[in-house]
Amino acid sequence: MDWQLPHGETLHTRHEVAFATGVAPKVAGLRSFRDPEGRDIEAELTAAGWPPGPGFQLRGRGEQSGVRVMDIVLLGIPRLVNAISNATGPGGSLVQESKGLGQPQEPHFEADDFPVVYAAADAAARTLPWQLDPARRPKGYRTELLLTDRRLVILALPGGSDAAPSQELWSLPRDAVASAELMRFSQGPSDVRLRFTDGSWTRWYVRDAARFVSHVRGERSPVSRDRLTPQQRARIDELMSDPPLDIPRSMGKALPVEKEPQMELLAGGVVAVRLQVPLSNGSHIPVTEHLDPSGADAAPEGANP
Repeated sequence: MDWQLPHGETLHTRHEVAFATGVAPKVAGLRSFRDPEGRDIEAELTAAGWPPGPGFQLRGRGEQSGVRVMDIVLLGIPRLVNAISNATGPGGSLVQESKGLGQPQEPHFEADDFPVVYAAADAAARTLPWQLDPARRPKGYRTELLLTDRRLVILALPGGSDAAPSQELWSLPRDAVASAELMRFSQGPSDVRLRFTDGSWTRWYVRDAARFVSHVRGERSPVSRDRLTPQQRARIDELMSDPPLDIPRSMGKALPVEKEPQMELLAGGVVAVRLQVPLSNGSHIPVTEHLDPSGADAAPEGANP
């Protein structure tokens, strides 16, 4: 039987997750695992039951010159998939803005090294499951992150698809999470640094990373229709019956949305409405609209996206 959330526990958000992957020339496609003194803990992780990993060795000058973004995608995980979650622009047009990497926020941890676990032997980050590491798990294996009103949960989807049975790998009380920070030196950006109250931390790739961070910070939360204004409810009905999506003819035609959208309350009474728009070719496209209390469109950047 597939894993289900225990009765009485409320899901706030769910995302694809994995350990992050370096993008700077010296660390492209790499990950390291460190204790608070910066020592490599690969041997300790293996002794604790992790499968052997590829190890960590900075790339030489010759390798650095040959590393391209596509190499990173092949060596790690496709970070650019993060953009798909926000692939629709105003009016539902399909757009995808290309963003540069910018400058490292912390050169020691992003350009000269790339820790994805930084923890003492008995710390929370050291308990994370090895299945988060794309270099250790089987091809097609996937992990997902759930944030509930009580816990942080990691699920395994061994079959890779949403229809495949899932199982719980790891969980931690939500109050053991100290903070979440969007790390902008990444493709997307898609990296999050999660700090735990014991001082340990981890760096993850998270699909739709900014949204996850805002949930952890309490800047957005799930909301039901009955808590929305009449104008917002009426506008949601309109969006569902006539999805705001312009797509190429080759992709088919947008159909009315029958499944209730996911709704999240943001600052100022703005609601983020996340619809899965069905297409006549059998696929779906995610569309997110932001509505102010009057039901009018609100700019995403003004709604803590």
